[in-house]
Amino acid sequence: MEYDGIIVGGGHNGLICASYLAKAGLKIAVIERNNAMGGGCSTSEFVAPGFKHHNPWFKGDADSLRAGMEQAAAKFPHTTIEFQRAFEDGNLVAVHSKVQHGAKLRPVSVVHIFRFKGGRIAELWDIAVQEPEDSPNQHGLF
Repeated sequence: MEYDGIIVGGGHNGLICASYLAKAGLKIAVIERNNAMGGGCSTSEFVAPGFKHHNPWFKGDADSLRAGMEQAAAKFPHTTIEFQRAFEDGNLVAVHSKVQHGAKLRPVSVVHIFRFKGGRIAELWDIAVQEPEDSPNQHGLF
């Protein structure tokens, strides 16, 4: 297989660079020494064996969620996340965030609920709603 370029390292900088080059029409290969992308931001040490998640768009395992997150990062390379609030109750942590995928897109309100086991994430629920253009609620999502 022939490529226009090769990125060595599948960390966030390498993935962003590759996504820009691919968006420009180039055929790019990303080479990573580990068995998962993410480099120093890899999450494997934080995820418990048997991890499961409840995102309706992906299979319920860690690898499927990771692949979906990598695709989203490539599709929306300018995403910003503003953490609004966090709550903890025993082994559960909930985080409410404002996610902005681009200047021309409406923000998304996301709530992630994490269940921890042995100091690692054992289960994840994520619930998201895009901010409507018009809403009768004067308090908004954030």
